[in-house]
Amino acid sequence: MNDPLTYKDAGVDLDAAERAKRAFAPLLDAAGDENTLSGLGAFGGLYAVPEGLSRPVLVASADGVGTKLKVAFLSGRHDTVGRDLVNHCVNDILVQGARPLFFLDYLATGRLDEGVAQEVVSGVSGACRENGCALLGGETAEMPDFYGSGEYDLAGFVVGIVERGRILDGSGVRPGDRLVAIRSSGLHTNGFTLARTIVFERMGLGVGDPFPGESASAGEVLLRVHRSYLNTVWPLLERRLVRAMAHVTGGGIEGNLPRVLPSGLGARIDCGSWSVPNVFRQLSDAGGVAPDEMYRVFNMGVGMILAVAPGHEETVLAALGRDAWSIGEVVRGTGVELQGVCWSG
Repeated sequence: MNDPLTYKDAGVDLDAAERAKRAFAPLLDAAGDENTLSGLGAFGGLYAVPEGLSRPVLVASADGVGTKLKVAFLSGRHDTVGRDLVNHCVNDILVQGARPLFFLDYLATGRLDEGVAQEVVSGVSGACRENGCALLGGETAEMPDFYGSGEYDLAGFVVGIVERGRILDGSGVRPGDRLVAIRSSGLHTNGFTLARTIVFERMGLGVGDPFPGESASAGEVLLRVHRSYLNTVWPLLERRLVRAMAHVTGGGIEGNLPRVLPSGLGARIDCGSWSVPNVFRQLSDAGGVAPDEMYRVFNMGVGMILAVAPGHEETVLAALGRDAWSIGEVVRGTGVELQGVCWSG
């Protein structure tokens, strides 16, 4: 007769999972607010819709961190990817004029490492506090037959709110509107399958090796946190100075800016209006990646683009400071046309 089996024998440690959940409690409490009505252990998170809006509209989005997680695995650093997750999701609803209310995370792993889980969720909690939203709950799943040793996946879900009359849907954009760019903090969370291939295979670097042209290691450069634009842009939204916004993620400027422009309108972008950051230059040189492919895969130093009326451009630029610049204009037509002296590798 075979020996009796337990869930732990099969690879799932329920006691470790329970300890990890208890450790998450202060992280959820720290990222709660006056509208949070539930605590750890509830089957569903409860959140009161804030008062003061006459026609509130909820805005929801979900995303993951992608293969940037592979860099976290290699480096043994897990405190940044949770921030990436929250900030990416917050930016995605910000472009519709919404501010975040609450966030839920999903962490799935092969074998639960309590320390790693604590690091990841600590990053999620910290970013929620920075973005002024509650960490309402989440799920931790242990699936030993599904994920490799030391690996996990991470996804997030944000719900925000906007007054119906303040939704940014691009309908207010007009030909001649000016486009203002805000700088990215690095690769953000897109293009990492290509970036990892270049850095670790073509360049032959390890995560602890110096990255060319940087005073940081390859791991540090690749793990730079995806920037949140909420606190930077929100004062402009309150003053109604922005007609549309595009979060520059996978697909680059050409793939994301048209998503917020009305039918019949396109954009001209002056490629010479900014200096492409070193990390993108190094990736292109070492990987032999053509410029048009670089602009299609990566943000190239542009994390967010705002469409503003011509008369508001100087006010917006002054408010945003040195991290922003005039990058182009809205025109009749379709798509994005890159003009000027574009970086050529």
